[in-house]
Amino acid sequence: MVYERNSSKKVCVIGAGPAGLVAARELRKEGHDVVVIEQSHDVGGQWLYNPKVEEENPLGQDCNFLKVHSSIYASLRLTSPREIMGFTDFPFVVKKGRDTRRFPGHKELFFYLQDFCERFGLREMIRFNTRVMNVEILDNLVLGKDLKWVVKSKAEKAAAVVVEEVYDAVVVATGHYSKPRLPTIKGMDAWKRKQMHSHIYRVPEPFKNEVVVVVGSSLSGQDISMELVNMAKEIHLSARSLNISQGLSQVISKYPNLFLHPQIESLHEDGRVSFNNGSWIIADTIIYCTGYSYSFPFLDTKGIVVVDDDRVGPLFEHTFPPLLAPSLSFIGIPRKIIGFPFFESQAKWIAQLLSGKRVLPSWDYMMQSIKDFYQSRDLAGIPKHSTHDVASFEYSDKYADYIGFAHLEEWRKELCLSALRNSEINLETYRDSYKQDEEMLQVALNSPHFTQLGPNQDLTQ
Repeated sequence: MVYERNSSKKVCVIGAGPAGLVAARELRKEGHDVVVIEQSHDVGGQWLYNPKVEEENPLGQDCNFLKVHSSIYASLRLTSPREIMGFTDFPFVVKKGRDTRRFPGHKELFFYLQDFCERFGLREMIRFNTRVMNVEILDNLVLGKDLKWVVKSKAEKAAAVVVEEVYDAVVVATGHYSKPRLPTIKGMDAWKRKQMHSHIYRVPEPFKNEVVVVVGSSLSGQDISMELVNMAKEIHLSARSLNISQGLSQVISKYPNLFLHPQIESLHEDGRVSFNNGSWIIADTIIYCTGYSYSFPFLDTKGIVVVDDDRVGPLFEHTFPPLLAPSLSFIGIPRKIIGFPFFESQAKWIAQLLSGKRVLPSWDYMMQSIKDFYQSRDLAGIPKHSTHDVASFEYSDKYADYIGFAHLEEWRKELCLSALRNSEINLETYRDSYKQDEEMLQVALNSPHFTQLGPNQDLTQ
């Protein structure tokens, strides 16, 4: 329901990655007073490449606040074509003198986010090199009744003091590709050789002539394994299932030093890695490409919002904790979606709720909706740690309907699916060979998403 009320709130956005930037834009558009707090020196979040990983714990353990946020490695290229990734009113177009590939390297997406920031004048709202230390509810307030939040932050400067401020609302937009998620393997603590999570993998050179075990056959595990074949002595890819894609099978057949194994059963002090089919090898390094966990070490909601086996909840529509909304919200929790348009729809809903233009359903309705969602996931056999794996265009469209936001275009959906299908078959070449997309690509480039730039707009400028 839409109302005419328009109240301005003082809002703190935590994080200046894609989700935080579009949140800042939409909040300001609704008349709110916005401060974005960003721990790094520039915008981009995950897309701000950081080669300096030496001080980070190799497994990301024993620390609440990681020293390194980005998990991007030097050679990383996008797994989705640029056409589908842009915000609805700011297409991710080719720029002259930059990376013009459909599946560009990570730096090109960082430049896109810089361009977005400059186009909408967002930089003036951002405090860089500042870490949020603590966020908690202001004392003596009744839950659900005009909550306020105390935000404590500290600049990176040596002499900086903790700054304490009060906000009407907090938007958490810190991403979910930083805190390593690790398997539990017998002997892991006793294994004396090098173990690391892909969070701190950057380049292949340190692994020259080594025997490397890569744990996990998802996107990063595949990418890193393929990059290591020309540098390491042997690469042993350990997968949860040996029922792998045609594309990965072809890669393994192509390289004589790349081997596929089942899951690891145990690790031994002498360097042995034993697999659950009885085979074993002696390895120099183990790289865990086993995903990431949600982590909000700064957030204290007195147990109202918790992370339980990577289920962040309770959250209505992956965004709002019913007892604290709309004064506390999360952008960017869902995975396996076309991210930027979804973040934009989240940002618009949050901004309009805070201005009073819209209202959330009742607490009872939201809690029942969450309960029903959890039950549906359980019945489908989906593990708790995959709660936020959406993998549904229909869900994105349903979410958009809450605020009258545009549905995903058919060309955007089709180009997304085409890239997924192509990667399953042609793992090494899908980013550069995509004849099957030519017709749909023309549909995309002639759609309002791109023609909104105007007939005289040169996409290469």
